[in-house]
Amino acid sequence: MAEVTAEMVKLLRESTNAGVLDCKKALTETNGDFEAAVEILRKKGLATAAKKASREANEGLIGTYVHPGSKIATLVEVNCETDFVARTEEFQQLARDLAMHVTASRPLFVSRTDVPAELIAKEKEVYAEQMANSGKPAQVVEKIVEGKLDKWYSEVCLLEQAFVKNPDVTIQALLTERIASLGENIKVRRFSRLEVGAE
Repeated sequence: MAEVTAEMVKLLRESTNAGVLDCKKALTETNGDFEAAVEILRKKGLATAAKKASREANEGLIGTYVHPGSKIATLVEVNCETDFVARTEEFQQLARDLAMHVTASRPLFVSRTDVPAELIAKEKEVYAEQMANSGKPAQVVEKIVEGKLDKWYSEVCLLEQAFVKNPDVTIQALLTERIASLGENIKVRRFSRLEVGAE
């Protein structure tokens, strides 16, 4: 049985934002295996986040980002459950990061549910036309069209985009991590991206 040292607990805590006791327990459970302990804490955090996702989030703040040169700026409303969490450095950093992300990645919508049905229909039509003369069976074409639509969503929907500061995670995954570490439901309500000379 590997000894769980204070240094190991500290490293795991820094890496996952989990509590000291949770980190110690995960390291003990995994016999000091750092990666396995991270996985346990991630699963626990995701389960906790899933439970919190239905709770009301009416507090929060507006994250801002002005690109150097002041030609592009973004406002993002990020909601949480309490004013206490809204005032934490972690939540404020999240709001700033989201505003910077929107500036760089130019999403058009927060999530799939915000995309107008007529726009989805138009995209599907374009993809179906592209596949019209492919000679593939209808069900295969349908799957390809759905795949192209998923890719399009990942480009235009904020929650499905890869986070600019860490492309290995989506914005939704980033929010889920913060829900787990801050202990409250967090939602992006809306954003506005302004660019000089752009419509």
